[in-house]
Amino acid sequence: MKLLVPGMAVLAAVALFTGACGSKSQSSSQPLRVCSTGDYRPFTYHDQQGWTGMDIDLAEDLAEHLGVKLELVKTTWTTLIADVGTKCDMAMGGISVNPERAKRALFSRPYLRDGKAAIVRCADSEKYRTLADIDRPGVRVVVNPGGTNAQFDKTNLRQATVLTYPDNNTIFEQLATGKADAMITDASEIRWESTQNHQLCGVSVDRPFSSEEKAYLIAQSDPKLVESVNDWLSGAQKDGTYARTAQKWLGQVVGP
Repeated sequence: MKLLVPGMAVLAAVALFTGACGSKSQSSSQPLRVCSTGDYRPFTYHDQQGWTGMDIDLAEDLAEHLGVKLELVKTTWTTLIADVGTKCDMAMGGISVNPERAKRALFSRPYLRDGKAAIVRCADSEKYRTLADIDRPGVRVVVNPGGTNAQFDKTNLRQATVLTYPDNNTIFEQLATGKADAMITDASEIRWESTQNHQLCGVSVDRPFSSEEKAYLIAQSDPKLVESVNDWLSGAQKDGTYARTAQKWLGQVVGP
């Protein structure tokens, strides 16, 4: 596969603009390459049927807005930063803004505010009502490696046993089957998962343990792509595209 210079897809599209501000360009032969992990519902999911999720829908709208084809590229939380600017032009899929990522890449403006909370078996929900209840000897906290969940656990858990589990698509089965007692992740993911599996319940979902924002990750070498993404996002929020997509996947409209 022929590799593109990071952001070439967007730059080619922008160069073809001929009308007034906000108009779409004619179609470009260069795709917009978007990395996504495919394992973080409701934002991104990938299986044999293809890609789905809130940020997948928004990636399609972004590519349409720019007049380019969308090429989705599978990545992992561990390789996310390295892949942006090499395998893809940008990354989308529930990515939290944090200082470590900001040192190595650029972010779009935030589109959603979130925070870390916990998910446990509903039968045990009275035992684990706070972070202090979870951070006790003998409590097993399962985590997927390479992302902000692992960073949160490393920073905040001193007594609980942290169990690394590599498959974020099946990690909640570790809770349901009793192989782990709790998982700390974003409240948005917990809301989604608890509606899919009624054995599992959220802890502090409405009052998260932390506060963070989600945005789109873009290569440091491509500030023009940041401008293009921010312009599109602003328009999507004004014309109702973002609200409709958020309502579909989150059940509510959550802004930055």
